[in-house]
Amino acid sequence: MKLNWKPWWWFFHKHHQLLVKLSVSILLLGLTLRLLFSKSTGFSNVAETPFIEKTMSSEPPVLIDSSPIEKTMNPEPQVSVDFMEDSDQIPRSEKLKAEKCDLFTGDWIPNPSGAVYSNESCHLIESHQNCLKNGRPDTGYLYWRWNPRDCELPQFDSEKFLELMRDKTWALIGDSISRNHVQSLLCLLSEVEPAIEVYHDAEYRSKRWHFPYYNFTISVIWSPFLTKAAIFENYDGVSTSEIELHLDKLDTTWTDLYGGLDYMIFASGKWFIKTAIYYENDIILGCHYCPKRKLPELGFNFAYRKVLKNLFNFIITSNHKGMIFYRTTSPDHFENGEWFSGGTCRRTTPVKEGESQLNSLIKILRDVELEEFDKAAAIASEKGVNLKLLDLMELSLLRPDGHPGPYRHDHPFSKNKNAKVINDCLHWCLPGPIDTWNDFLMEMIVNG
Repeated sequence: MKLNWKPWWWFFHKHHQLLVKLSVSILLLGLTLRLLFSKSTGFSNVAETPFIEKTMSSEPPVLIDSSPIEKTMNPEPQVSVDFMEDSDQIPRSEKLKAEKCDLFTGDWIPNPSGAVYSNESCHLIESHQNCLKNGRPDTGYLYWRWNPRDCELPQFDSEKFLELMRDKTWALIGDSISRNHVQSLLCLLSEVEPAIEVYHDAEYRSKRWHFPYYNFTISVIWSPFLTKAAIFENYDGVSTSEIELHLDKLDTTWTDLYGGLDYMIFASGKWFIKTAIYYENDIILGCHYCPKRKLPELGFNFAYRKVLKNLFNFIITSNHKGMIFYRTTSPDHFENGEWFSGGTCRRTTPVKEGESQLNSLIKILRDVELEEFDKAAAIASEKGVNLKLLDLMELSLLRPDGHPGPYRHDHPFSKNKNAKVINDCLHWCLPGPIDTWNDFLMEMIVNG
């Protein structure tokens, strides 16, 4: 059937002018109503540019949805008003969730609250590290805390730590710096429950403490080389003969206890700088600095590398299910000489990055331990062994003010203001910067 379009065309043609007038009237009415609505609601030019307002505002970033008119005038895709991850608008806790923070890069900042414990509240501090009791006159070194640049480092929580360590065993294995560290840890924990000493060796260098309520045991095991050694040296460091070091035989003082320990911190380093004869398979290989003997000079870095290889191999093949740390060598801050030649450490405040240089011999030790740890960590990860690096060197290097100095001794200048005394610029005052080491320890245990 053929459609007849004429009636429709004729209607449109006849009423064309009327339709145009009606359309214009509707358009004018719409514009009038929009103007009246704008005045009554108080819209402004700023309100129509929300990016400026939101950028200046301290409120959290929000998603801006354009009005229908804005979409007509600017047909670009919808955008989110957000900030880069590094913006100060993002809470530091949120940054931590996004990616792991480098806890070891930061600055020492003032801490008005000071130390958690005092030399009077803690009775486990050895006299050589009890700086305040020995007469150190300044106390400014107690009022600083470490502040990572990209996130926060929570302060050590003694009660939480003890709860986590219920029915566990710890051991810090190494030299006198490990003993210095364990005293710091014990002083913090004893604020919750007093530590009870349950063992010590004949020379009081290896000790063990127990926290009965938590059934938690912590030990310090004296093993300065981590390997079998014959040492002919008194408590003041005076030797009667060269050290005899067996590079291929780990020290049974700690290996015999290894299987029963849940957590361990190994550390060594500085003792390897001492004069020593090196053995392997009970045969002399050579030595380090033994001019009176006709032996090959092998160097202390040779011995340190051999021992660390042996140590890490033992750890990796042990199938140990606990957590094992290797703490890097700590710095000393002797100025104008060494401990035996009048060196001192008289600074009373932290220094900035780059203002304190690492001793060249310690730098050699550090290079060796970082290289050997990296090799071991890759294999440990494959085998499921939980091996971690506790690298406290850089932040400790910035604290030349934290050592006993002359106050290793009891009131050294009480009788003579110009008395010449040996300074201790290696160990740390308690309380002092070494307490911060435990903040790192806990954070690494809790958040891995």
